[in-house]
Amino acid sequence: MTTAANDRLDRLYRPEERRADDDPLVTRCGRRIEVRCLKLGRPDRPVSRIALDVGEDRGGVPGVWAALSPDEARALARLLLQRVGAAEQPADARPRSGTS
Repeated sequence: MTTAANDRLDRLYRPEERRADDDPLVTRCGRRIEVRCLKLGRPDRPVSRIALDVGEDRGGVPGVWAALSPDEARALARLLLQRVGAAEQPADARPRSGTS
C-alpha cells in the first residue's frame, strides 16, 4: 500500500474509536490485516464504512484496502465463512464440480 493511500486511510479513520480487540491479524506470509470502522461525512449525517486494510507482505509487495458498507461487510463475512466450511471439509467429502 502506498504512503498516500495510508495517509488517506489514516485521515478517514478515527483513532478514538479503536478498541482493544482491534489488533490486526498477521498471516503466515506476514501480511497484516486490519478491520476498522470509519465514520465519514458530517456529524449530523455520518456515513459508516468498514475498512479492510491488507498490508504489504514480508517481501514488500504492496497491500490493498477497501471501504465496505455494513451490508457489503456482512456479505463478505458470509462468503468467508462459507469458504472456511468448504476448506475444512476433507477433499473426498466435497462435492465435485458439475455435481450436486
